[in-house]
Amino acid sequence: MRKRISLLAVGALVALGLATTPAHAADPVFTLAGPAGIGLRPHPGQRGEPQKTSVEFRIVNDSTKTFDRPSTFTIDLSGLKGIADVKLAKDRGADCKLTAAAVTCKRWALWTGETTVVNLDLSAAKDSKAGTTADLTLTGTAEGATFKAATTKVRVGGPDLVLERARLKAEQKPGDKQNLSIIFANEGTDPVNGVVLEMRTTHGIDLVEQYDNCSYSSDDTSASQPWNTGWTTVQCLLEGEYEPGAVYGVDGPLTLKAAPHAFIDGLTYAVYAAGDQPKAAKNRAPAAAAASNKLAAAKQAPKAAARSAQQTADLDPWNNIQEFDFATRNTADMVATGVSLKGKAGETVTADFGFRNDGPAYLRSGEDVARTDIVIPAGAKVTKVPAGCTGVNADGTHRDQTLGAPRYFCSTGHVVGEKETFAYPFRLKIETVVADAKGSITVGQRTPEGTTAQRWDPNHGNNKAAFVLNAKDTGPAPTPTATTSATPAPTGSATPTATATPSASATGTGVTPNGGLASTGSSAQAIALGGAVLLAVGGGLFLAFRRKAGGHA
Repeated sequence: MRKRISLLAVGALVALGLATTPAHAADPVFTLAGPAGIGLRPHPGQRGEPQKTSVEFRIVNDSTKTFDRPSTFTIDLSGLKGIADVKLAKDRGADCKLTAAAVTCKRWALWTGETTVVNLDLSAAKDSKAGTTADLTLTGTAEGATFKAATTKVRVGGPDLVLERARLKAEQKPGDKQNLSIIFANEGTDPVNGVVLEMRTTHGIDLVEQYDNCSYSSDDTSASQPWNTGWTTVQCLLEGEYEPGAVYGVDGPLTLKAAPHAFIDGLTYAVYAAGDQPKAAKNRAPAAAAASNKLAAAKQAPKAAARSAQQTADLDPWNNIQEFDFATRNTADMVATGVSLKGKAGETVTADFGFRNDGPAYLRSGEDVARTDIVIPAGAKVTKVPAGCTGVNADGTHRDQTLGAPRYFCSTGHVVGEKETFAYPFRLKIETVVADAKGSITVGQRTPEGTTAQRWDPNHGNNKAAFVLNAKDTGPAPTPTATTSATPAPTGSATPTATATPSASATGTGVTPNGGLASTGSSAQAIALGGAVLLAVGGGLFLAFRRKAGGHA
């Protein structure tokens, strides 16, 4: 009997211990996410048929482990009856089913990071009325996990800012000015309380005027964000109420000026309801104006339209933004830097190989702007290679081993600033003394065999310089090649391309947006060309200035 009582007591103690432990103390908590609100174009839409608005719901797994148990996600659609019609989008996300009452999705595992649960296409129901709202809430369940729900407020109607495309000249020359005319309308059903005008320009385009109600900032220039290098962002708050059905024009000059270093450049400009604008870039600062000078917008063509006191999301954010590419008649002189070294057999020497851009233009490309081709002289062996450089065979073909190669290709990355110098530090061991041993350093456009001169470079004769070991004379002299003038190009509009992965370089790969400007004067050769050198022809200079609304390129 005592033994049985003892076992019962132990069981009771175990049960008591379990009861005092939180039921889900170790369960992971996952966050569900979606837009705070969306607006639907009132039925039947501008083109006589329902206009869909897409909604994406996501799950965030902030842990370092995959949750490997099945999960079920549900969206109750009962509140949308008579307000909105729902369809599963083609890229729906998880394994989902749609009924009149709900959307149900299954996931067999939750990977780390942020992933899509479901994409829905919503459109206003036939008999819906502007101003009606409903909540769309995503919930989740899984054994051993907790989910934080996400709710999106759906509303029929809303504002719709539409930006008109300005008439700008694509081809220009340094110093040219032109006015950026900003005209926009509110084609929605609701007014907008305050509009933010955002303008983003690359390094070669300046905004002449500054206003008190604008902030000016430069974007991230780190190696991980090569496309942001050199961009300047201006955001201006235009106060007031912008009525539905009305057209507005910015009342104040906005002058674009091509800088002395302009070449291939881009502009994006957009209008957003105040509070919906993209996050401001780094180094944000207000204008330094001596007197009160504010930018404003004036009504141009008011029309009668329905009104609502509650502001919601823009009905079509894609028509809030415009973009423009510029091609400036300019040149950039790439000059290879000669090197002379001396040393005894067995000694190790170091040297910087590279080039400088004598401008006046800065360069920006969807791929590496330029390649430096380094031929190693006889008697030397490379023992250390900098980042951004690759060893190749003497004929330029692929080589598995980087060290000890007879030839090296080094890449600049996406941007080369005006008056910028690239130097790639190498270490070489002199194995055998060879008097007056000669190699070379050449800069130009990348080719499978090495490099070729750029068409926008006005002086091909200085693209190549000597690399001499144990020279008999006082030092190296550039190895001349036939001097070729830059070739005029028929057109200069930039072509968008996918962003390429940047190559690291040893020194000086950044662009200082407000750095020293090159002289606006042209060389004798450039004058002979009549300034007819355009960009992006034969040199692979092409840019990606495209950007989704609400994001930075």
